[in-house]
Amino acid sequence: MHERVAAARERVNHEVIPALIEAFPGKVEQIPPTNDLIPQVYVASDVHEPVARWLKERGFHMLVDITAADYWPKREPRFELVYHLREMPEKDPKGDKGLGMIRVRVKLTEKEPVQSLSHIWEMANPAEREIWDQFGLNIVGHPNLTRILNPDDWEGHPLRRDYPLRGPRALINLE
Repeated sequence: MHERVAAARERVNHEVIPALIEAFPGKVEQIPPTNDLIPQVYVASDVHEPVARWLKERGFHMLVDITAADYWPKREPRFELVYHLREMPEKDPKGDKGLGMIRVRVKLTEKEPVQSLSHIWEMANPAEREIWDQFGLNIVGHPNLTRILNPDDWEGHPLRRDYPLRGPRALINLE
């Protein structure tokens, strides 16, 4: 199994990512993997939706997760969206198809709009709601961009690094 995973990783690094860079010149940059060895790329925010569609058309049918990070005040643009995609197995169970993963990272400024991917992967729907709820990122085209973790009347977005540590208000009266 480890050999098949390594072969899939090599295929993503040496076939998928170069083809992606060629398909979106100047908009995709391969970056070194982190300790988990998942191949990863930075993608310009203006092409992140076409890149997602391109990857899905080439077998990355499973959106494993989406997360966000706020690097304020150390970096501009301060936000980053991170998508983990996995290939779905094909009919050849002994090949490396289905074992390939890629991490797609998108840098965003505070107000920069980013297109929802919920029309490409349904799993993106609740994850994008959570990212909006916690970080306040400007996700456009989402079918139901409402609070998912915080109460509807919550003020602000608590995972932003500039969010007040004690919150905007007391939730309960202890007196």
